[in-house]
Amino acid sequence: MKKKQLAFLVIILMTTACGEDYLDLRPVSQANVTNFYQTPEDMTNAVWGVYAILQQYGMYGFAMMVAGENRSDNVTNTLKGNAYADFDDFVVATNNSIISDLWNTHFAGIYRANVVLARIENVPMSEQLKNRYVAEVKFLRGLMYFNLVRIFGDVPLVLTEPVAIEEGYSHTRTPTDQVYQQIIQDLSEAAQELPVSYSGNDIGRATQGAALALLGKVHLTTQDFQAASITLKQVIDLGVYQLLPDYAALWDPANANHAESVFEVQYKKGGLGEGSRYPNEAAPRQSAAAVVEIGGGQGVYIPEENIINAYEADDLRKEISLAEGYTSGEGNYIPDPYILKLIDQPFQAYDSDVNWTLLRYADVLLMYAEALNELGYEADGNAFTYLNMIRERVGLPAKTSDNTNSDLRVTSQSELRMAIEQERRVELAFEGHRWFDLVRTGRYMEVMNARGYAFIIEEYHKVFPIPQAQIDINPDVLVQNPGYGN
Repeated sequence: MKKKQLAFLVIILMTTACGEDYLDLRPVSQANVTNFYQTPEDMTNAVWGVYAILQQYGMYGFAMMVAGENRSDNVTNTLKGNAYADFDDFVVATNNSIISDLWNTHFAGIYRANVVLARIENVPMSEQLKNRYVAEVKFLRGLMYFNLVRIFGDVPLVLTEPVAIEEGYSHTRTPTDQVYQQIIQDLSEAAQELPVSYSGNDIGRATQGAALALLGKVHLTTQDFQAASITLKQVIDLGVYQLLPDYAALWDPANANHAESVFEVQYKKGGLGEGSRYPNEAAPRQSAAAVVEIGGGQGVYIPEENIINAYEADDLRKEISLAEGYTSGEGNYIPDPYILKLIDQPFQAYDSDVNWTLLRYADVLLMYAEALNELGYEADGNAFTYLNMIRERVGLPAKTSDNTNSDLRVTSQSELRMAIEQERRVELAFEGHRWFDLVRTGRYMEVMNARGYAFIIEEYHKVFPIPQAQIDINPDVLVQNPGYGN
């Protein structure tokens, strides 16, 4: 893959416009889709088509950042009264366009995955490659359902390719625990078949480590801490990942798919339709060419004062992760904060080389520390070891149970829990984890209400509304989430 695979551009027969309403999950042309899957080359392109969905606006091209960071206490935005600002203000309406994009794009990807799984058995190709393709697609389907269930709660669980129009409208919402059971099954089966690593143009595809890391996150989310600890330790024991000594090297587009990377969404600039929108969206709105030389900035993701103040005094991650202002073309300093991670100079507006880091080894180590602590606090035990690996990489002193410095002393399970949460926040800032972390630990109301809103965050805010368009299509089978109207 290695940011060079342009097979995404030829997946014409699989492409379903993400502006369409789902669950209308039928293909655009049933006859064309049926006739397409005949050769190994057809199936190779079909698998690339599932990967391609990750780039799109309704996934990691935009919407997952809004859901994971703008919703949290890390990020705000320049403007009010638009679709993404409503996430920040907790006034997301049932007709919010980003909510629709999230739903439509994820179900489009699930449809693509189901098509591959339904058709691949009859395609003449080696069993080894066939098994790998199945595993890759199950990883991707598991990822997409993991996003959906965290965003919407109960969602339709669609595991087969619809063969009639009526079938596309017949799926009701499946209870969350059943969806998680399927996610766990998909990721477990994927981990059994995926290779540990790739070479050449295949670098960037889903690996065994990616499946296990995501599975560990799923177990952590469902509070199965024993399973999480076992699974995340498997990732560590693979011996293929390591923390990069230089935190800044993580964000250099020329260093994509590095030794700390577990899974990245691949982008390639150059007017090919494969570039990332992120740098233009993250740059300050009035910055013109001062931050991003081509296309200016949109100010969609603005670091909040809360996260700016969250870093310890000597934490070098702060100046690598964010800037508190910039120098204008006229030479004036403008105190307008912006996210510095992943800023890249694009080929043209909204067309940069920067990959989206979905899973990395630091996340794995912190999740493992969390799972160990939830299984039982042990003074200066392994949970401390893995937490301190993250701190030591950036030159910060270790947290211990007997430190004379009160800021570094951790003497109970609850204190260590908060230390790990804090480390996750600053280590993984602006990578799309913060809101989901707060919901996973049940801390979203406490943290967000402490932020000083003029309104109260309530329990129902942990999920988002089902798009009204979906309810209008399926009024007999889809019911709106509590708190968001009928």
